Amino acid sequence: MPLAKSIQENLHFLLTETTTHLSLLEDYLTLPTVTIPSRLLDRQGYVENLKLSIHNHCLREMSSSRGQDADYQLLRSVEVIASQLERVVELCRDAVMQSAHVQHRGMLRVKDFLKMIDRVSNGLELIEPALSAKDTRQALKIGKVERHLVDAYQKQLKRYSRLLKKEKHPADRISLVMLAHIIEQMGNAMLRVSEAIISASMGQHFSTDRYHAFNASVTELKTVNDIDKLAFKPIAETKSGSAINALSSDEEGSGYHAIFKDGRKRKLKEEKQRVNDWHDIFPGLAPKILAYQKQGDSAALLIEHLAGQTFEQILLDGSDALLQQALNHLTKTLTQVWLETKTKKPVSAGYMKQLAKRMGDVYAIHPEFRQPAVNIGGAAFPAFDELLKRMQRFESDVKAPFSVYIHGDFNVDNIIFDPREKRINFIDLHRSSYMDYLQDVSVFMVSNYRLRVFDPRVRRRIMDLCHAFYRFARAFARKQGDESFELRLAMGLIRSFATSTRFILDKSLSERMFSRATYLMERLLESESKSKRPFVVPVKEIFIG
Repeated sequence: MPLAKSIQENLHFLLTETTTHLSLLEDYLTLPTVTIPSRLLDRQGYVENLKLSIHNHCLREMSSSRGQDADYQLLRSVEVIASQLERVVELCRDAVMQSAHVQHRGMLRVKDFLKMIDRVSNGLELIEPALSAKDTRQALKIGKVERHLVDAYQKQLKRYSRLLKKEKHPADRISLVMLAHIIEQMGNAMLRVSEAIISASMGQHFSTDRYHAFNASVTELKTVNDIDKLAFKPIAETKSGSAINALSSDEEGSGYHAIFKDGRKRKLKEEKQRVNDWHDIFPGLAPKILAYQKQGDSAALLIEHLAGQTFEQILLDGSDALLQQALNHLTKTLTQVWLETKTKKPVSAGYMKQLAKRMGDVYAIHPEFRQPAVNIGGAAFPAFDELLKRMQRFESDVKAPFSVYIHGDFNVDNIIFDPREKRINFIDLHRSSYMDYLQDVSVFMVSNYRLRVFDPRVRRRIMDLCHAFYRFARAFARKQGDESFELRLAMGLIRSFATSTRFILDKSLSERMFSRATYLMERLLESESKSKRPFVVPVKEIFIG
């Protein structure tokens, strides 16, 4: 989509005005006059109007257009560029005002500052052609201005810091350091402009680090002949901050080549290691890692694209027959994994410890959940925090009799079923470890319940699925002689029901989930004092509606 003429013209005027401000700054540093500061102030309103005009035109284009995501990203990128150009203009004014504080002009090494400003001017010249052609190479050149200015500032800082020790005109030296810092900040604005142009080219937001990681990763793709023709489709953004995109070619019917996932290095490094562990422990269940790239604190994974649908998609949109088929293969796969990875080492998942750790986040979203103890008609109802303390003591004596290798984040959207190959795959595996299998069971059941779908037919399917999965897990437990199955499952459900509310703003749903966690706590603690019959998770009462 070409930019509207009004946007192009105003952007050109804003670039010209920014260049003019840089020239005035250079003039003032070379030969200060009283007219330059006033000229800069006089032009302030014009620059602001140009930026606002660009923003308003972009907003109108986005609201009236039914274009592709790439079109919206282009308009958003132009908004960013306009804002950053205004920032450069403001920094020019700040630099002039700061240099006016220097009393002894002989201390000002004008050439050093002019070199810094020239870097910015050269970057400005690249903006229009780079944006017009969506040229990422030119955009990266613009971004390099920031690195040059940082280096120049560091040199200035070291020089003036040494001179400060001589205690001669310290105020001037401090002013000169501040002046260098102001010009250095223009580099950050140019970096944001660079990233805006890259984002316009890619069709979604890209930082320079992310772009470098992407380029390095896709070179590993053997199925792609022309990297420039790769299309980028956002799939998800995880709660841990990672972005997940599918890569395909422009040609129709080419399908997805791979999944590109980027985010914090620690998280992705963990996922890479866990995926490799899965390949060793149970080959074929986890996707292949095609490439791993790291850049500073960020990293990127290029992951094999798996055919099929997520369990969530099948549950919400698939036929009853497909859902039953997926469930059958899932339970069969889990049974194989649990039996093949089973160790005799008892393990405690620490469900209540996990819950206690996350309650601060829960209360931050739902402060109404922090209720004091109450007494109704002579019946005492402890506060949730008090119940949690009691449950932590209760849990200290309960362990799983064995451990298995679990997924660790067994949500319905992390399971993929391919009906053609009749195959189950797991994704998003950075939390995998040897642990109590009921952690995966409880997470799966609650991740079904918390789906924000209110169609009665679909809700019925969700409840039926939860009941069926409970029966499967209970049957497995009985065969393994797992006598504390019901107790641990209840604690896992408590943990998942309560902690999941921090991601749910819907008051009705979050209250139902939190009340279920509270109810299970009360039932468990009651069973401890009245141990006439073994405790059984009231699945029918909990997984309803």
